Amino acid sequence: MKILVTGGSGFIGSHLVTQLIAQGHDVITLDDLSNGKISLLNQVMDNPKHTFIQGSVLDRSLLNELMDQVDVVFHLAAVLGVKNLVEHPLKVIEGNIDGTRNVLEFAFARKQKVVFSSTSEVYGKNNNLPYNEDSDRVLGSTLKNRWCYATAKALDEHLCFAYAEKGLPITVVRYFNAYGPGATTSDYGMVIPKFIKAALTNSPITVYGDGNQTRCFTYIDDTVQGTIKCMDSNYNGEVFNIGRDEEISINQLANKIKFLCNSNSDIIHIPYDEIYGEKYEDTPKRIPNNEKARSLLGFSPLISIDEGLRKTIAYYQNELGYGSDR
Repeated sequence: MKILVTGGSGFIGSHLVTQLIAQGHDVITLDDLSNGKISLLNQVMDNPKHTFIQGSVLDRSLLNELMDQVDVVFHLAAVLGVKNLVEHPLKVIEGNIDGTRNVLEFAFARKQKVVFSSTSEVYGKNNNLPYNEDSDRVLGSTLKNRWCYATAKALDEHLCFAYAEKGLPITVVRYFNAYGPGATTSDYGMVIPKFIKAALTNSPITVYGDGNQTRCFTYIDDTVQGTIKCMDSNYNGEVFNIGRDEEISINQLANKIKFLCNSNSDIIHIPYDEIYGEKYEDTPKRIPNNEKARSLLGFSPLISIDEGLRKTIAYYQNELGYGSDR
């Protein structure tokens, strides 16, 4: 099959591209490299089944030309990261909505299958856990830029479902805190690579807030597994949580990483407002209900947090040139 992956040199996108090629598909990667790194695609850059195009989903002429060449589109290109949503809300809103609208418009004209990558952020601060795919969205004030990314992604989903009602074959996935080799400290404000790099250098491991907030971290191989399963046309017009439901607090995560790295790092806490300003607020918990993805997709996350952290630590030990004592 011929596949276009937008945002394919990002963390999740690069793993997706690599796995699709391993399965025998021909893949075109489209990325403007604003978030992604071309080095993440080193494994497949010279593969005859892979073509890399530096460009943006906002370039309608280029996007239209590329979509003429493929059967399926995985749309991962997005403007993301906590720093962006706090400091550059217009960039987040326009970048996400306009790009998705272009992809859907051109796909609809061709009736191409689309898998759209959304986020668990759309649930906001709903305290009714775990989150089902039809759970209510509970967001803060529009005066707080913190919520613009969740709002933009939710509007993207509305666009997806509107096109699905018109006949576009499309599936939406909501990711829960993907992590693993290749993630950088700039990706999604990712906490795991930040903690690992600090631990390996015996620098302070910095926790934002009191550290009691919990998340469900999903190893990248499981994230990609769930994403590829959505390529099946049986799941058009559906949305799936793609995450592991193993809850851990950020304090526990920091201590676990410190132990696994055999680190002497201190663990320190910094209030959110010192980092993101007074208008930032965090969600205390975010847990997926995986029943729908399990029953319809056969999605079953295989990698525990301990195993995933060991794999990820080994990657950064190699990247930073550190040996392992554990």
